[in-house]
Amino acid sequence: MSTDTTSEHLRAELKNLADTLEEVLSHSTDKSKSELDKLRSKARAALDESRLRLGETGDRLSQTTREAVSHADDYVRENPWHGVGIGAAIGLAIGMLISRR
Repeated sequence: MSTDTTSEHLRAELKNLADTLEEVLSHSTDKSKSELDKLRSKARAALDESRLRLGETGDRLSQTTREAVSHADDYVRENPWHGVGIGAAIGLAIGMLISRR
């Protein structure tokens, strides 16, 4: 799953949760007990679903990060001088940025 798709899913989940909570808060004063219970159940279900999806997304991002680190480690081990060159270039770039201050 791409990062853009994951971000879109997170935004949709959070929007759904916010909409549900807004409904609970705005309509809680003029509702009967049974209607309030329904709204609370809906809010609880939305919150539980959001927690589950956010946990799944975090796990996927964590796995993707581990894979990227593993690939980078393999590349540096196979091409140590390329790794030294890349590190030197990054160090030079950071040094130039800091010296501009």
